[in-house]
Amino acid sequence: MTPGAQGHLAMLAFSALVAGSFSLGSLAANEIAPAALNAARFAIAAVIIGTVAMATTGLPRKAFRAPWRYAVLGGLFGIYFVLMFEGLKTAPPVSAAAVFTLTPIMAGGFGWLLLRQRTTPRMVLALAIGAVGALWVIFRADWNALMRFEIGRGEAIYFVGCVSHAVYTPMVRKLNRGEPAVVFTFGMLVAGGILLVLWGWRDIAATDWLALPGIVWITLFYVAIFASAATFVLLQFATLRLPSAKVMAYTYLTPSWVIAWEMVLGNGVPGPVVFVGVALTILALWLLLRDDAVPLRQPGSQGT
Repeated sequence: MTPGAQGHLAMLAFSALVAGSFSLGSLAANEIAPAALNAARFAIAAVIIGTVAMATTGLPRKAFRAPWRYAVLGGLFGIYFVLMFEGLKTAPPVSAAAVFTLTPIMAGGFGWLLLRQRTTPRMVLALAIGAVGALWVIFRADWNALMRFEIGRGEAIYFVGCVSHAVYTPMVRKLNRGEPAVVFTFGMLVAGGILLVLWGWRDIAATDWLALPGIVWITLFYVAIFASAATFVLLQFATLRLPSAKVMAYTYLTPSWVIAWEMVLGNGVPGPVVFVGVALTILALWLLLRDDAVPLRQPGSQGT
């Protein structure tokens, strides 16, 4: 299997796992402060990834030279996750997932600014179609609401987090110095966890951890193990093999996965109007994943 194919497979798994955090997160968001939940999430994920790293590649001292790199990446992802759960307090899961699909077009822009990754005309078309599909879902196909830019508070908050996520993607490639994905992820998790504790220590101290509802613990361990530890490695892995815009193209599958999660959790199916937007995001994914042979910054990587 080529490095490019490995990257695509990693991102397919990434999109499925990430989707669960929207549906579960919306159930737990109002039960615990976002900073407290995500500080615990980073801590649990760091223990898991650190254990995996010690059992496989080890944690060589040279991997922790220039530790500021991990602080930058951990800070970016910490911002993303805190704002995600803050947004999910009011934003419906499918709508929030649609906001997430705006990330590829932003990642493509940051990929050019930071790495000079070129975007082909077909990729521009795909990103534009995906953005239209996302806006269709976010504004619920209400043209008047779009013209008045009537976007919910939760969606607006989460959008700011998605900007942070879009910066993170090319920054991984820019700051990585050859460290294995699992080691690089561990460094980012430790740094991000420390920053979250410093930022949200009041919320952490004020949380009655023993009295939290069961859904919070289910959500915490899901996002720590599946939507953090696993997806961080998958994202790092894919980012070193694919252009930033194509890595984030898989976010276009998220609304579809979220709809499936909502059905499984018994939360019903969104109206047919929403599926028009979802269809557009899937079309955008198909266009983005066609082989453009986009050259990457890292020698030997494949832009497929």
